[in-house]
Amino acid sequence: MRKTLLFAIGLLGLASPVFGEDMAPKRYTIEQLMDSDSIGGLSWSPDDRKLIFTSNRTGIANIYVMPSGGGDAVPLTHSTKETVRAIGYFPEDERILFSSDQGGNELAHIYVRERDGTTRDVTPGDRHVARFVDWAHDGQSFFVQTNERDPRFFDLYEIRTDTYAKTLLFENDKAYQVRAVSPDRRYVALSRIVDNATRHCYVYDRTEAKLIQLTEEGKPVACEPQAFADEGAKLYYTTDDGGEFAFLVRRDLATGERVTVFKPEWDVEGANLSRDGRTLVVSVNEDARSRPYLFDANSFRPIAFDNPMPAASAGLLLANHARKALLSASNGATPGEILLLDLASGKRTPLLDARAPGVAPDDLVPGEVVRFKSYDGLMVPGILYVPKDARKGDRRPAVIHVHGGPGDESTIGYRPLPQYLANHGYVVFEINNRGSKGSGRTFYHLDDHKHGDADLDDVVAAKRMLVDTGFVDPTKIAIQGQSYGGYMTLAGLAFRPDAFAAGIDIYGVSNWPRLLANTPSWWEDLRRLLFTEVGDPEKDADYLHKISPVFHAQNIKKPLLVLQGANDPRVLPVESEDIVAKVKANGVPVDYIVFPDEGHGFRKKANQIAAYRAILQFLDTHVKGATGTPKVSPLGDFPNGQ
Repeated sequence: MRKTLLFAIGLLGLASPVFGEDMAPKRYTIEQLMDSDSIGGLSWSPDDRKLIFTSNRTGIANIYVMPSGGGDAVPLTHSTKETVRAIGYFPEDERILFSSDQGGNELAHIYVRERDGTTRDVTPGDRHVARFVDWAHDGQSFFVQTNERDPRFFDLYEIRTDTYAKTLLFENDKAYQVRAVSPDRRYVALSRIVDNATRHCYVYDRTEAKLIQLTEEGKPVACEPQAFADEGAKLYYTTDDGGEFAFLVRRDLATGERVTVFKPEWDVEGANLSRDGRTLVVSVNEDARSRPYLFDANSFRPIAFDNPMPAASAGLLLANHARKALLSASNGATPGEILLLDLASGKRTPLLDARAPGVAPDDLVPGEVVRFKSYDGLMVPGILYVPKDARKGDRRPAVIHVHGGPGDESTIGYRPLPQYLANHGYVVFEINNRGSKGSGRTFYHLDDHKHGDADLDDVVAAKRMLVDTGFVDPTKIAIQGQSYGGYMTLAGLAFRPDAFAAGIDIYGVSNWPRLLANTPSWWEDLRRLLFTEVGDPEKDADYLHKISPVFHAQNIKKPLLVLQGANDPRVLPVESEDIVAKVKANGVPVDYIVFPDEGHGFRKKANQIAAYRAILQFLDTHVKGATGTPKVSPLGDFPNGQ
């Protein structure tokens, strides 16, 4: 039995998790909590003396530079409108590659920041998307994929670092996803979504114009290329090979020999090699936590290093030359701290503190991974946040948050919204209902063609778990989610109308036939996944109508808050507009907020602050302080008497 099951056992009465403090935590405004820093896009300069990173400290994501040994960070970009995300330093000089779109429309291009501070779009055009793939091994070029030739398919191009001349390397005709290019440029590693149960791996041999399939046809397998080794003669890739969890293998392209490199009891999410090819870095999703591992790339012998926060999600970025690395870690109560790690001595030097000034970490709540028994006996995981001053016997309000996807996962890490709600007295549970990744292939497929039903009843069943903690009022539990989680919110209010006190829909799907028929052109690969997991708008029209809340909005009788980005290319604003109009016609309280400069996901701090403040105000009005509201079923609203 995994150790993480112990908390679930505690909920059943065999142990008692301890919550509550002698002193109530200080209450913080959302502005105070959002004064934290979101740091990403870390990259070492070619000589390892400098670091760049992306930060939203000004409210808009920009690129900063600092000495790698510590010191002040200086902004290199000064965008006040569009988010700028660092890709990395050029391999041989201090030019910088970065990505940016317009108002969240997802039509991102790749840009170069020259050494004199000027910028250049190296993937120009009007209606296409450009994605970075990798740097060439010799540092003389980099690889990108764009859908400029055909909106459905991403072709692979090589762009020289001296002239920025662009050369087509691979023309994509079946919505392959380009993952890696061999050092000699002969091989291109690809994956392709067949359906939601199968993702095949391939290697395209450019010399012989030949496509080599690495996975067995007709066998359900999830495969993903990671990196080439030995000048391209070998390929690392992850595969579940029909089992429950993805593991890492290395394949010899000449002989076909496959060697298992690392097979933990969780999913291997990624792997890459150090610049000299001697060290392998592997990332594993261990019970909703990202964990890095180091291996000798020749012997696969583990290389030990000191992880300062074993209960946190962590990431590791090796330096180009020295035996040093950047280590980021967050347990959910604080933003990720960036440390400089000396791999030889184990010495750790703090580099970047992302915490908000004036916010005491002890006032915030680390996320706890818990499991509970759902309506059919299935153990369902999630992340629980209990206010610091909670006491047994409290009757506090609670929020069950559903992630996007459908098949995503809530993980341990700092997010201001659950901290804001917990700090203001709400118990928050980020559920990883059936259909979520991270708990094995079988668990992932338990919601196929059962959306808004089997997975929704996990959310309803979570109410009992929350009440069993001893802190929660069963009549004051709200449902909340973004994207697919927004759909689940609407489904909860429409299909289980007495289960929840209120709902918060953040750019959620209300009309499946319309969404699936109008996916962005660059979703040709994901369209197959959605059609096989959720439904085909032509073949499954009746079913999709049945599970779409907009066609059952007359059942919604609980207060609803809807948040939407005007530029969302995935969940179009009409999805929110329709459900808002229909629920208002029921005489139900509905608040609707549209952000004109956002897409699918709110990136700008000012908009995040406005959204999170609106959520708390809505919950305080309609859940915490509600009186005389329609009846809420205390512990569930299952169909068929479950």
